[in-house]
Amino acid sequence: METNKLLLGCIADDFTGAGDIASFLTRGGLRTILISGIPAAGDIPKDADAVVISLKSRTAPVREAVRDTLESIRSLETLGCERFYIKYCSTFDSTPHGNIGPVLDAVLEYLNETCTVLCPSLPVNGRTVKDGILYVDKIPLSKSSMKDHPLTPMWDSRIAVLMSGQSRYPCLELGRKYYSCTSEEAYDYIKSAAKGHSHYYIIPDYENEEDAAHIIRLFSDMRVMSGGSGLAAVLAGGLSAQRKDVHVRQMDIRAEGASLIVAGSISKATTGQIHFYKEQGLPYYKISPEQLWKRTETASSIWNEIKQRLTGEHDSVLVYCSDSREDVKKGQELGGQKFAGLLEDTLAKLAAKAAEEGIYKIIAAGGETSGAVTKKLGYKAFYTAQSVAPGVPVLIPADSTDRRLILKSGNFGQEDFFIRALEVTRA
Repeated sequence: METNKLLLGCIADDFTGAGDIASFLTRGGLRTILISGIPAAGDIPKDADAVVISLKSRTAPVREAVRDTLESIRSLETLGCERFYIKYCSTFDSTPHGNIGPVLDAVLEYLNETCTVLCPSLPVNGRTVKDGILYVDKIPLSKSSMKDHPLTPMWDSRIAVLMSGQSRYPCLELGRKYYSCTSEEAYDYIKSAAKGHSHYYIIPDYENEEDAAHIIRLFSDMRVMSGGSGLAAVLAGGLSAQRKDVHVRQMDIRAEGASLIVAGSISKATTGQIHFYKEQGLPYYKISPEQLWKRTETASSIWNEIKQRLTGEHDSVLVYCSDSREDVKKGQELGGQKFAGLLEDTLAKLAAKAAEEGIYKIIAAGGETSGAVTKKLGYKAFYTAQSVAPGVPVLIPADSTDRRLILKSGNFGQEDFFIRALEVTRA
């Protein structure tokens, strides 16, 4: 097999974010491989155009996040990669001690690049930026349902303000009036406004898909870009034209057998998806927060409940712990982060047990849950196939191609997401 030049290396701060951008790179025409953790040379298929590395750096200590990101870039450089994308959540991170600023500062310094863009927008999922303010479904971030996120609460909506507590370098907001300019004209303004700064960030307006094309046109010479996955498909479209072989393999996402759905997210979208699934009369099991915390309910006892619900009539089971504010409050009262870690570990053990017992289709809701599930299953590399919803692809483990994983960010997907996921993977 002829080895391709690696056209893009992407580093994502969690697993669902990695799957998110991988799906858009695939849609844009790049043969994309997703790697869990920092890759070794033998982890990358020779025909890959793009590699997406999934780290767990969104909520990791700052030093760890910076170290792992730079180590990932170095590993990509050994594979000949010269262009990079730092992927973070489309709702950014409003905590003053967040990792986005320190990571990007370190990346710019390491690559000796003057600037990059901050583009968290993903219009197809309601994330947009106008005049430097990040909106979720047309509501300023700090007033949206994300304001009370348990790990990264959203305290401000202006990206420059969020970065001011995290980064050593200034931000420059770029309005859409510059989209009618040439790249040289836009840069003349930017360089004038940023005069005297060794590094800086550009925050462009990004409200619709057309804006992505303008941003890529203006900043096509950047070695490193950053943001959500909104820019990915347009960026990939331009890069794919550099390939010798234009064929992208289409993979069959269907698989035989039953499916296990594990939901650890407490987001509004996921709780709505849980309610919709249950309304269809499909089997489910709700974990008791109190019993799980007391260890009177364990992965082993829950697995017995799952087996009882998988019958000839039904080929799927949903397992979850929270579908109301009361459940969330109870988990926080019991142990907060420790309880969240216990739940993630329990759900991951259930996924591993399901795989052992011949259940080859696993669906997980929540970034932390998905990361725990992937780690427990032990898969390292994934092919990115068709998407169930924007930013949520079907993943096929490179060394177990009879398996299917669908791992979604808590806030992604339609109300009937779980039903769609079951249907598209049913053989």
